[in-house]
Amino acid sequence: MNYVRTGLLLAGLTALFGAVGMMIGGQQGMIIALLFAGAMNVFAYWNSDAMLLRMRSAKQVDDRTAPELVSMVRDLARNAGLPMPKVYVIENPQPNAFATGRNPANAAVAATTGLLKLLDRNEIAGVMAHELAHVKNRDTLTMTITATIAGAISALANFAMFAGMFGGNRSENNNPLGGIGMILIAILAPMGAMIVQMAISRTREYDADRIGAEICGHPLWLASALAKLDKGVHAIPNMEAERNPATAHMYIANPLSGKGVDNLFSTHPNMANRIAKLQEMASGLTGQGSGGHGAAARPASARPASQKGPWGGSQPASRPTQPATKPRRRTRPWN
Repeated sequence: MNYVRTGLLLAGLTALFGAVGMMIGGQQGMIIALLFAGAMNVFAYWNSDAMLLRMRSAKQVDDRTAPELVSMVRDLARNAGLPMPKVYVIENPQPNAFATGRNPANAAVAATTGLLKLLDRNEIAGVMAHELAHVKNRDTLTMTITATIAGAISALANFAMFAGMFGGNRSENNNPLGGIGMILIAILAPMGAMIVQMAISRTREYDADRIGAEICGHPLWLASALAKLDKGVHAIPNMEAERNPATAHMYIANPLSGKGVDNLFSTHPNMANRIAKLQEMASGLTGQGSGGHGAAARPASARPASQKGPWGGSQPASRPTQPATKPRRRTRPWN
């Protein structure tokens, strides 16, 4: 299903890219745009993840520079049955995270310093498990190529706006809509690209929440993290994401300002709805446990988390599933 969804998304974006090219430059413009989009898809498949990490000035960390964080991701990846991804830290005060990579063997997870400072260990584990769920579902390929093509459509729309405003009658020789049509393209094309992005993003986030909770074994860890992230992303702006909104759908929480409601133009589901679903999932696991069938009914990916802590140490069986509410001293995982 993920392969079909990826193909439909890329086909829709490519068609939109070609349509905009036709409106700007007629049939010749459409052909050039489609060829360019095809080449961009190939380029994005191999390079979009590295481009995104460079855009965010992400720094790769390892067992020497961030031992706790890397050890945690390694254990979670093992729970998920995934190869060990590369781990990156982004110097940004807004708490957020994302995953990227064309397949599980070439995946990377990244967290901002704001997230690592705000969340406790259990909550960070929940967030990293969510990102690994994207890798497991191969959503990372969809997200990175979508961001690349959507950004190209926005650039093409800006060209249309410039041509419509300053091209005069010359624009009518290349497209049937004239200068006013060019301006309309500049407005509508990015909206179309955004709608295509949103067509799968909400369901994808719900799926990643569910599978991430199974990977770490504790839905309430992720629920607690989402509650803190919801407040943090609204309190602290992410100027890099604001300058390039085409990548907003890749983050666990929408990094853009003014996107807190679950409306037509939101790339993420309402955070309260996501938290409610995780709490419902936790209640279901508790109910199964009380009936004596929890161990058998719980997903296989969740069971190892009760035996080994997500930061590499042993975890007592009696450890509560809810994150600790009292502040505690801890070593920052990127130090």
